[in-house]
Amino acid sequence: MNRAEELLALYASPGACAAELLCDRHPAEAVAFTVVHEDLSSEDLTYGRLRRDSARFAAALAGLGVGPGDAVATLMGKSAELVVALLGIWRRGAVHVPLFTAFAPPAIAMRLDASAAKVVVVDAGQAAKLAPGEDMPAEQPWETVVVDDEAREGFSFHHLLELYTGDEPDGRAVVLGGEAPLVKIFTSGTTGSPKGVPVPVKALASFHAYLEYGLDVREDDVFWNAADPGWAYGLYYGILAPLAAGRRNILLRAGFSPELTWKVFETFKVTNFAAAPTVYRGLRASSTPPPEGIRLRRASSAGEPLTPEVTDWARQVLGTAVRDHYGQTEHGMVIVDGWADAVREDVPAGSMGRALPGWSAEVLLDDRDEPAPAGVLGRVALSVPESPLMWFSGYDDAPEKTAERFSADGRWYLTGDAGSRDENGFFRFSSRDDDVIIMSGYRIGPFDVESVLAQHESVVEAAVIGAPDPLRGEVIEAYVVLFPGVPPTDDLVRELQQLVKTKFAAHAHPRAVHFIDALPKTPSGKVQRFVLRRLRAQEPSAS
Repeated sequence: MNRAEELLALYASPGACAAELLCDRHPAEAVAFTVVHEDLSSEDLTYGRLRRDSARFAAALAGLGVGPGDAVATLMGKSAELVVALLGIWRRGAVHVPLFTAFAPPAIAMRLDASAAKVVVVDAGQAAKLAPGEDMPAEQPWETVVVDDEAREGFSFHHLLELYTGDEPDGRAVVLGGEAPLVKIFTSGTTGSPKGVPVPVKALASFHAYLEYGLDVREDDVFWNAADPGWAYGLYYGILAPLAAGRRNILLRAGFSPELTWKVFETFKVTNFAAAPTVYRGLRASSTPPPEGIRLRRASSAGEPLTPEVTDWARQVLGTAVRDHYGQTEHGMVIVDGWADAVREDVPAGSMGRALPGWSAEVLLDDRDEPAPAGVLGRVALSVPESPLMWFSGYDDAPEKTAERFSADGRWYLTGDAGSRDENGFFRFSSRDDDVIIMSGYRIGPFDVESVLAQHESVVEAAVIGAPDPLRGEVIEAYVVLFPGVPPTDDLVRELQQLVKTKFAAHAHPRAVHFIDALPKTPSGKVQRFVLRRLRAQEPSAS
């Protein structure tokens, strides 16, 4: 039996129990998370404490009318209370709906309505977003639990835990099997309205496999996934996968800053780090020098493709390269430059590696569902029959959107991303399909150009778009963020254009370069090129 089969036997069985798999089977004294505060004080959460407190919260949810299959949302930052709430939700057999704390009321209301949430657990500092108003209903169909000892509205999280101190039957783990829903998470909406993705218990097999093969998190590692659990990468691989595998993770109760990140590395002796490229670029651009002696064993990146200058910088400063990993909300990480001995290879610069064990990927031609020749830009797809760890079968209440994701015969899952594969089978990400630039018949992926622009010593990061052109159809224009103190001059524009001509292709150089303070991004760090296209369309020269 191979590893994927072993994991599926554990997580996909009819007797699979989320609370048992994520908490109860681990030693009571083992540490699941270290919660780190902004002042660098910390507390360890053991599995024994999590089992006790989550059982109390599960009983409290039952008292609020929550049954197996019901939705419970969390509008919370990283904290001990978040982990207790999540395990309580899963212990009850309910479905977790993550709400990112940067969301405004309209985004929150949309997800609460679409999921029919019965309860919302919210940090005190976020509670005002749920107040009745223009975007929130006056008569709210959900109960509110506030992480505050003196909640003015709704129930107090800590008081509820105090009410249920015995071994209440309603606090015992519910067994629903591997097909039962565990999470309902919504896509980021970068290519349309957000869609609800049901994540079953059996998806834990895929998440666990990535933790082993992609991140290579070992028992003696000090692991830190810096992503926010309001989004897929932070929830799947900062909460669920570490709990499933029994590997400790750091939860930092503060927003990102280079200064604090360096201090956490130094104080807690981090050895295995995972974050979005934005975090690495922020560290690289910071004027705060890194502490001496930082040496990571592993560093990984996901969310947007890495540019080469980050990896070069990381080798010098972090003591290891940063490896690029690719996935989506709908299936987690599937194509990676993996760290584990069983999959580690010398991957060509700019490649995101190969499909993980348990997955099969391909690049299909644009006009038909057949593999594209090596080096040809096409559609990144997953082979459903050859991907035993595939768990996504469709969006909730969106059959038309589900149909767009699969080929007519069901053979292929179509990611909506463009990329290529070389003669040795290594994949290279290009862009979302919507972001591909077609100039004089040439298909140009934005990332290829952006990677070159980011190599310039004055550039923090860059994004490119296609601008309408009467002769070529589209031409490339770049939006560039410079390091502090670097002046945006005409000479610099020419240098950047020449760099692309020299390092990538003459026809792909940006015809215009716009200097900008910051790139528009989703809360999870993905560049929103459609915002730049809209900005470009509003400029007087575009009319």
